[in-house]
Amino acid sequence: MLDIRMRPERKNTVKVLLFLDIGGSMDAHVKTCEELFSATRTEFKHLESFYFHNFIYESVWKDSRRRMNERLPTLEVINKFPHDYKVIFVGDATMAPYEITHAGGSVEHWNEEPGAAWLTRFTSLYPKVAWLNPTPQETWEYSTSVGITRELVGGQMYPLTLRGLEDAMGFLSK
Repeated sequence: MLDIRMRPERKNTVKVLLFLDIGGSMDAHVKTCEELFSATRTEFKHLESFYFHNFIYESVWKDSRRRMNERLPTLEVINKFPHDYKVIFVGDATMAPYEITHAGGSVEHWNEEPGAAWLTRFTSLYPKVAWLNPTPQETWEYSTSVGITRELVGGQMYPLTLRGLEDAMGFLSK
């Protein structure tokens, strides 16, 4: 006799906000990042992707082609998605430090507030924020902006490697 026990299939209920740095030094990494995360789309209950250039400021894009007239206010994103979402930033964090620390530091537009203020909003509103960096981890110490970014995410910067992804997902799932 068979004793068949039916149980529902397990579904991943993780909700993720994904922010991808595009342009400049990230051009070499964007396609890989998009492929990686599009492959995971079926694994997450909710996955929302956004794009930024160099650092997170007052607006982001839904389309990887940066169009100034199709910007979405970052506050709108923060207000729309509840705080049970996990937040992942993907970028090399390589830029002039003033792009993070100063108003007007963006190389593309005038930003009223420093990028650090925007990243701090994310880390204070969302309990789980991680930054994935595609550059070799052994080079991070030579970049002031990588150090600042790493500090802003509470040390939760991981290399964009299999091990780094495992470590980041381990942190995000705790």
